[in-house]
Amino acid sequence: MTKPVLIVDDNPNMATLLVEMLEALDYQGIIARDGKEALEKIGEQDFSLVITDFRMPNMTGIELLDKIKEHRTDLPVAVISGYNIEEFEDKELIQKADGFLGKPFMIAEIQNLLTSLT
Repeated sequence: MTKPVLIVDDNPNMATLLVEMLEALDYQGIIARDGKEALEKIGEQDFSLVITDFRMPNMTGIELLDKIKEHRTDLPVAVISGYNIEEFEDKELIQKADGFLGKPFMIAEIQNLLTSLT
C-alpha cells in the first residue's frame, strides 16, 4: 500500500472532492485545512505527496511549498490553483513545485500527477 496523500485546502468541498478522487484511484487522502495543520501532519506522518491549494488564508500554498522544501526535499508537492501559473509573482519559488494543476481539473489529470510523482 502506498503512503497517503496530504490534501491542503481551506475549502472543505474541494478537499473532500480531492479525497474522493484519490479513493477512486486507490489512494488514501488526508485533509489539512491550512498550512500550519499541514506542517504538523507532515511532522507526524509520512506522505507520498502533498497537494496544496495556492490561495489560502494565513499561509499560501507557495509559502507552504517553501517550508516543506526547506526540510523535506524528497517530498513531492503539487500546487492547485484557479489562476494561471504565469500570474504567479514568485517564479523562482513556483519552480520548486513538483507539479501544478489548474482548476477545474479532471480525474485523469490527478491520475497523471499521481503516476508521475508517487
